[in-house]
Amino acid sequence: MAEEKNFENKVKKFLKEKGVWFLKYWGGAAYTKSGIPDLLVCCNGYFLGIELKASKGKPSDLQLYNLRQIEKAGGIGMILYPKHFEQFKEFIERLSGGVPPSILRCDFPFLEEWNQIN
Repeated sequence: MAEEKNFENKVKKFLKEKGVWFLKYWGGAAYTKSGIPDLLVCCNGYFLGIELKASKGKPSDLQLYNLRQIEKAGGIGMILYPKHFEQFKEFIERLSGGVPPSILRCDFPFLEEWNQIN
């Protein structure tokens, strides 16, 4: 759990430095919905749902369902592992710079890898 929290702080710091709006969602409490991505992000007008995982973390079925719903609605759903952090930073830089997600998907396979999980 400590690894995931440290990674979360690293991602939030990066997003803040880049001026990207984000909200940390606290799921699992009495009045919150379960399975919502850890970070809800708006970058250059694009909605991102980011589920953060430690190196060996696995998403739940509900998390996968919600990421797929975000994609279906036109947003960008992703599971972000520490090994993809450098790619993620470049993705955010390019998205912030005006490159549309439809073009970026080809350059950043980590955006699609999670969708192969059943």
